[in-house]
Amino acid sequence: MCKMETAATTTAADVHHDRHVLKQPTKVLLTLSNVLLPKEKLTSTPSMIDGLDFETEVDLRIVGCEWIQTAGILLKLPQVAMATGQVLFQRFYYTKSFVRHPMEITAMACTCLASKVEESPRRIRDVINVYHHIRQVLNQKLITPLVLDQNYVQKKTQVIKAERRVLKELGFCVHVKHPHKLIVMYLQALGFEKHQSIMQMSWNYMNDSLQTDVFVQFDPETIACACIYLSARKLQIPLPKSPAWYSLFNSNETDIQDICRKILKLYMRPKVITEDLERRVEELKKEYDHAKEKARAAIVHPIIQTEVVPPPPTNGVTAAASENISSTTPNKKPIKKRSRSRTPPSETKSGSRSPRHLKKSKKRNHERSRSKSISDRRTHKQHRKSNKNRKRYSSSSSGSSSSSGYRRHKSSTNNKLVPTYRDYKDYRDYRGDENYKSKSRSYNYWKKYYSYE
Repeated sequence: MCKMETAATTTAADVHHDRHVLKQPTKVLLTLSNVLLPKEKLTSTPSMIDGLDFETEVDLRIVGCEWIQTAGILLKLPQVAMATGQVLFQRFYYTKSFVRHPMEITAMACTCLASKVEESPRRIRDVINVYHHIRQVLNQKLITPLVLDQNYVQKKTQVIKAERRVLKELGFCVHVKHPHKLIVMYLQALGFEKHQSIMQMSWNYMNDSLQTDVFVQFDPETIACACIYLSARKLQIPLPKSPAWYSLFNSNETDIQDICRKILKLYMRPKVITEDLERRVEELKKEYDHAKEKARAAIVHPIIQTEVVPPPPTNGVTAAASENISSTTPNKKPIKKRSRSRTPPSETKSGSRSPRHLKKSKKRNHERSRSKSISDRRTHKQHRKSNKNRKRYSSSSSGSSSSSGYRRHKSSTNNKLVPTYRDYKDYRDYRGDENYKSKSRSYNYWKKYYSYE
């Protein structure tokens, strides 16, 4: 298990400065003793508790590991990453059930996590595409690309959540010590480094053993010795017996033979159909969901009854008194007066403004804007009177102009009377008239006639 050791050493500076003690950084020692499960844990798995039989669970483990291996080949992952994904897959389903967590989503999550652990990450989209292709090949369907629709987004979210769940259940201890290098080292110690056949066969047996539960029961040194032992028996290559060669690597013959039996049983199992396994798991999942809803309803139902049914009266006097009280005073909620303040009374401060003050401020602002417009008109009128250089149009020059409201346009040279905007009730009327001539008021014009001196 993960152990943490801290060491504090004193230096020469600590003697003079007792307040500032220098400490070494903490050392974290990771061991593999926490990943080996006892036999009691192997016999009663969470899937068996949920009603799944032993043979179906073994088949699901084999299928899931095969998918991880195939996906790793298609994704061009190193063999160490594929082995890590399969070991994480095996460990996870000894803490969770196949009925509650789908096998395919967990296999995708273990593939993504193993690629990150072994420093060769792959995108989740690529992993989902590969597993989609594998399922089409297994079901012998037409190979079609994955459609990026709502189902794809939902599956991607499930894979991300499953990856977090795997990390949580394994306690973030995802380091796996593989026997790949150990096989090469042991064969070099035995003098078979140039014997390619026994090395390749031992390597193959080790990769196939990932589909079994030997990596959660035995150390990697024992697994490496078992693969060499089985390959030597298959190729009829003699190995030292006195003393036994596996005793040099801290292994015993009982464990080696047990691992060999598990590997050989793997080749004797019949080929299973994935759809049948998924159908069994789906039936158990429906039963589990139904039982869960039934248990939830049984818990909620008595709570509702206790809330609705009132307690019985103790005697007749209290019952009559309660009836009289209920007849005289109807069961009405007290009417709360609405507070005039906009903020609740708990949030009001001592210096906050009252609603009456807000109304006054609104009225004051309105009067201020109105007085400003009136003052502008007055100043404008005063400046018109004070400006002597401005041309004035007397009413005696043309009686028709004063009566009809026409005036001479300043830009016109022929002193023609043109209608102004005062002769029209609506803006659209005088803008649409052809006789109306509008002159753009530039900055200099306004500065000349409306400058406040």
